[in-house]
Amino acid sequence: MTTFQHLDIPTLAGWLEGDQALTLVDIRDPQSFAQGHIPGSRRLDNDTVGAFIEEASREAPLVVVCYHGHSSQQAAAWLAGQGFAEVYSLDGGFTDWQHRHPDRVES
Repeated sequence: MTTFQHLDIPTLAGWLEGDQALTLVDIRDPQSFAQGHIPGSRRLDNDTVGAFIEEASREAPLVVVCYHGHSSQQAAAWLAGQGFAEVYSLDGGFTDWQHRHPDRVES
């Protein structure tokens, strides 16, 4: 069974600082995403996931972000099953990211 890995916030911050090629998706609701998200992330929901799967790189690490790191685990497991090579669920989610990196939030 294809599965995902857990990713901590310091590791993601380091990847983003190092310009690591990665795909960042945010599965929170549209209003929450509009109020703030990790720079470079795109919002993913049931309506957009089909197009995302068609066009996204299967090779680049894929990081799934939710509110607190819970629902992203289910989404990450599902995406791993769609053939993405490296899938991560961000532990602590956007809430923890915003707490630790308030200067690295885009709205």
